[in-house]
Amino acid sequence: MKLQDRLDAFRIAFEAGQLPFKLEASVHGLLRQGIDELISAEIASNALKVGDRAPEFILPDTLGNPVSSRQLLAQGPLVVSFYRGSWCPYCNMELQALQAVLPELRSRHASLVAISPQLPVNGQQMQQEHDLTFPLLTDSGNSLAAQFGLRFELADYIVELYSNSLGLDLTKLNDRSGWTLPIPARFVIAPDGDIIDAEVNPDYTRRADPGRLVSLLNG
Repeated sequence: MKLQDRLDAFRIAFEAGQLPFKLEASVHGLLRQGIDELISAEIASNALKVGDRAPEFILPDTLGNPVSSRQLLAQGPLVVSFYRGSWCPYCNMELQALQAVLPELRSRHASLVAISPQLPVNGQQMQQEHDLTFPLLTDSGNSLAAQFGLRFELADYIVELYSNSLGLDLTKLNDRSGWTLPIPARFVIAPDGDIIDAEVNPDYTRRADPGRLVSLLNG
């Protein structure tokens, strides 16, 4: 099953109240409103595009070890996935799908990292739960996400909804990021540092299938 098919099935079940964690229809409406507002604001137009130079970075993994983009690019192409956090079921499904294609990426000398603002301990728990064998990196303050043009601040009503209806306090889950998040995005960076593929979507329920990465790296 393609990743988007899995995401759609989850969203339909979630909105229909068929999952253990149920929300009022009005909450689902506000979540959709938040997505629609990001789309209408054309926030994704600020993101880096194919042909742009990717910012270099050194970020800590879940054990606090520094991971350098320059060192990874010396080995071959680098796939960078920005995700919202371990609390996001859509992000969880995407990272599992990326794990499934990881052997094929590595056979093409490509590296993969996933980046979010969450504290390393939350990333470590996610890594263990889903048997993820690629680095999950912490982008404190969403600083790198801002350089990629992905950082945005959540609307006040979304902050209230997350806090009261979902029980999520991002100021505690994330590292000095306040109520900001990255737009979910995936970039492929060539060894020379240029972006050769970019998938950016402010609708966090929609993600590109990782299988296209294999086709891309096949040239």
